[in-house]
This record gives sequence, structure tokens and C-alpha cells, in this order.
Amino acid sequence: MERNIYLHTVPLTQAVETLKAALDREALVGREDVDTQDAAGRVLAGPVFARYSSPTFHSAAMDGIAVRAKETFAAREGSPVRLRLGQGYAPVNTGHPLPAGFDAVVMIENVVQEGEDTVALEAPAFPMQHVRRIGEDIVATELLMPQGRRISAYDLGALLSAGIWQVEAFEPVRLAFIPTGDEVLDFMQRPEPKAGQVVESNSVMLCALARFWGLEARRVPPVPDNLEALEAAARQALDSDAHIVVIGAGSSAGSKDYTRTVMERVGRVLVHGVAAMPGKPSLLGVAQNGKLLVGAPGYPVSAVICFEELVRPLAAWLGRFDAPERAGLDVELTRKVPSKLGTEEFVRLAVGRVGQRWVATPLARGAGMITTLTRAQAMTRVPEQLEGLEAGATVRAELLSPMAELDRTLVIVGSHDNTLDLLANELMGLAEPVRMSSTHVGSMGGINALKGGLALCAGAHLFDPETGDFNFPFLAKYVPDQDITTVNLAIRHQGLILAKGNPKCIKGVADLAREDVRFINRQRGAGTRILLDHHLKTAGIKPEQVRGYDKEEFTHMAVAVNVLTGAADCGLGIYAAAKALGLDFVELARERYDLLIPTRFLDDPRIAALLAMVRSPEFQAKIRGQGGYETNLTGQIMRPGMGLEG
Repeated sequence: MERNIYLHTVPLTQAVETLKAALDREALVGREDVDTQDAAGRVLAGPVFARYSSPTFHSAAMDGIAVRAKETFAAREGSPVRLRLGQGYAPVNTGHPLPAGFDAVVMIENVVQEGEDTVALEAPAFPMQHVRRIGEDIVATELLMPQGRRISAYDLGALLSAGIWQVEAFEPVRLAFIPTGDEVLDFMQRPEPKAGQVVESNSVMLCALARFWGLEARRVPPVPDNLEALEAAARQALDSDAHIVVIGAGSSAGSKDYTRTVMERVGRVLVHGVAAMPGKPSLLGVAQNGKLLVGAPGYPVSAVICFEELVRPLAAWLGRFDAPERAGLDVELTRKVPSKLGTEEFVRLAVGRVGQRWVATPLARGAGMITTLTRAQAMTRVPEQLEGLEAGATVRAELLSPMAELDRTLVIVGSHDNTLDLLANELMGLAEPVRMSSTHVGSMGGINALKGGLALCAGAHLFDPETGDFNFPFLAKYVPDQDITTVNLAIRHQGLILAKGNPKCIKGVADLAREDVRFINRQRGAGTRILLDHHLKTAGIKPEQVRGYDKEEFTHMAVAVNVLTGAADCGLGIYAAAKALGLDFVELARERYDLLIPTRFLDDPRIAALLAMVRSPEFQAKIRGQGGYETNLTGQIMRPGMGLEG
């Protein structure tokens, strides 16, 4: 089958306006009567006029006595006015009707009881004092709420008080999602994916987003890459009560991407391709019966952009409500963000406060990186007229997390270690939880972040062969002017991670020069990379002799997964990563992994919580339980020259 060809990509706003012009909103979304008690979140299709006044009678606003105000005018301190029960006053409680003939209420605190039926007042009352008048809140027949109002929980009280038992509202916008693909497995079957297969999850994620916005959303089981089957599923969804039908995946230019073909069979395509990354392959169209058709990309991050930037504003317009807006915050970028001219790019961010500054670390931008959705606390947009953003630039971020959560975020930048994941979980279990934002850019990347004031803490394990010491020679060279407190997290065992059973019989660094050995490396600036280079130099092996030296990963677990899946025969990493995946391991070195903390932050509650956790015997036992760690120095403040022995 021929590949699809993108139409001219259009800006997101233009795509939305194109569909608004093509859709008949009045015909598509109907009106219905809704019981008031069930109407929260619905949008009024017509005005609401009050049937009752509120209150419907003059009522006491305080506990006390009802009086005739003119009979109290002579009351003075030391010269009270005395009133008799039934003739001059009547007891009332808050909310009681004002007895006939009385026009004011005196609070019980200001009443002196002189006998069973006599009271004395030492201050006058004025007419209608402490009285809620008829119609003070609502007057019968007045406009209570206009059409187009989205009903809140508070509105329900006002509606019922005014005698409104039903309201006319627009239908809730309903969405049907059709996941597609031969490679996707229905999660409902709890499958175990094989090579080339993935568990289908976009439909659940996107339907949950739609429900959060106030839509009714449902999904169907995945449909295979079969044109007739997909067309049948689309027609069935269009025949249902859904106003929006979304076909998930199949919107790109592959030979089995049938979404556009199906949309053209059941309607017409108006947009194929938007000037946005991710999200470019998004499709928009109108079905023959007037319903909105959407082709969402298959990669999860692209699909989310399609939903948030195209489906959300169109659904809000159909439903006559405002699309929810996110709070904004000015943040400083920790590193450069390249971008392509002519395309609006969406970048997800990890955000935290460092001193008085809000800093943001751009997360990986792969359209299939679903974990960037779970790790991100904010998002920024690179305008289409810019070729990226520079490190240190201040940008406006849309918050994906509450401000209170951001203020509790501990920003750690530097080398990856499995213990950081353990630490992140334990900190979130505290009575006052601390969220850890850990960015893996290598030990030198962590030191550079401290240099720029972009982190509260850095993780590093840099070994200096000349002194035999860790981290301090590098701190002296790169951040000589900063006062940094170095606290040990653990001593860990580094070595070669190998396939189970070691089928290639790899025994040490010398084997990395073999033609039949494929290696997976860590990124430049990583302490593990520096350790590798030291061992290669000692063994007299040049980097170009190592097959795969230029193939990089950013974490120990990523290295281990490459070995597990056969993408590489070995890689350098920590024993804990090998143990976690049941791989073999050849130890090369013991090294000290330290936390580098600017001394001025030691009093920060987040750092205090971090250090308290690291120094607890229970947490140290969990570190050792991972395998390949020693904790005899854990929690101690390090000094130059202490090496591995402290």
C-alpha cells in the first residue's frame, strides 16, 4: 500500500479554528433537562429565573428577642427600657420567622433577664436590626443564572433555594477512542508482550484526561491494522452517542497507517499535520454525520499534545465551557534546548526551587518517552520563530503540579545511582513528604549545575588516579570558590555487566578490544565513563578499539537493559543494576559515591530531610540490601584524602 503524504502542516491555533468553522455546534450537541442535584459541571442551555424568594419571609439573623424598634429608642446605659413577654418582645432563634408586629432583633448577649417575663435593654435597636429581609438574597422572577454558565457546587444551593428542580443544559460532550495496531495488546487481557509488541495504554490515559476536562469518554478494544475492520469500528463509534471519535495511532506516513483513509471514507480530512513537536502527525476532520473526527498519533507524548492542544479546545467549544488553564511560573533553564525553526516545540520540565530561584531541567523529548509525562512538573513552549532556548534563559512554564509540591521538591543533578530511586521513595513516605527531582547528566554535569546555582545537591563519584581520591580534586578545579559539603551516600562496586552465564567469556577490560564483543557506554562526563577511560588507558586499549564505545546510555539500569535484551554484550555499571536484572558481573573497582551539597543549603528543610534519611540505620540497611554497596561511610562528611577508608 502507498504511504500517506502529509498535507501542509498548520499552526495549532489555525487547526482549531479550521474545525470550529466546519463543525455545526448547534446541531451536534443537543439540550436536555437535568435534575438540579445532578447538574454540577453541566452548562446551562438557557437562562434560569428564580421561582421563590430567599428568604421567603423576614427572619431572625441572631438568637435573641424580637422587638418593636421604636419602643427601645429611650434605652440607655443605667436607664434601661423594660419589656414584657408577648407584649413588648418575643424570643427568637436564628432563622425563625420574625413574629407579626415586630421589626427588629436584639442579640441574647445584650438582653438582661429580670424575671420570667420581663427583660431590660440598655441600648436602643434600629428597625430591621439583625433581620434577614424577604428577598434579601434572591427575589422571585429575577434572573438567577444566564445561559452558558457552567454550574458549580455552590450554584446547586442557589438553584434549589430558588425552587429550581430541573435545569436545561447542553449534553455532556462524549468521546469514543479506538486504539489500533497489530502490535498493541489489550491491557484488559493482562498480556506479556513479546518483541515488537506493546501494551496499549494511550486509550486509558487520554480518556482519563478527557474525563478530567468534564467529558464522557470510553474506549473500545484495540482494532488490528486492517482497513475494513478499522472502518467498521469507526462507523460503529460514529453511530453511537459520541460527539468526538478518536482513532489512536495510524496517523503517520507508514504503509499500514490507515487512519486518514478511514477518515476520508466516513467523512473528510481538514488537517493532516500540525506545526508542533511532538504531535505533528495529528489529523482532524468532520464525519458525514457532522461529528468531529480525530487521528491521534501513536506515540504517547505526541498523543497527549494532540489531545491537550487540539481536542481539549475543540471539546470545550462544543460543550460551551472554558478549557481549563494551567498556572504559570517563570523558571530558569538548566541546559540548552535546541529546536527547529517553523515548528512550535513542547518541552517537559522537572522544576524545583534552589535558594530563591526556580530552576527547570528539560526532560528527554522523545515522542515515545511516556515517563517524561509522569516525571514532568511543568511544560514550556519553544515558539516556532526561535531556534531553541539557551541554558540560563528564563521562560514561562505551565505548571503540571501544584506549587506546594514544587516547593517541596529536592533538586538533585548529577550521576545516576539506584540508591537515588530508593531515596526518592523513602522521602515521599515521610510525614512531610519531600519529592526528589533527579536529573542524570553525569558527575561533571552535577558539578556544573552546582557551579551555576541550579541544584540543591549533586551526585558524583569522580576518581582521580593521581591522588587516589574521589570528587575533591574535581571540586577544587571546577568550583574552587564554592563552599561545598561532601556527604557520602555509599561505596559501590563497579564492573562489567554481562549476559547471564557470560556466553562471551568476558573476564576483564582486555576483552573489550575483541571484535566479537559489543559494548554499551555511559555518556560523556559520567563518572563511570571516566572510570572506564582510566581502565582502558591502564590496559593500553584505545577507545576506537572498543566496539560500541560511542553508544551511550544515561543510567546504570539502561546499560543493564541493553545487555539483558542482547543489544550489547556488556557495559560498565554497578553490581546492583546487574543483580536487579539477573545478569552476571565482573567487578573492576570499588568507588565512593558522594552527595555534594552547597553549605549554604544545609539548613534547607529538604536537605535536612535528605541527610536524616541517609543517616538512618534503617535506610542504610536498604542500601546494602540492593547488593554491591557498603555503608561504613554513609552519612559521614568527607574530607580530602579520605579515599575509600574514611
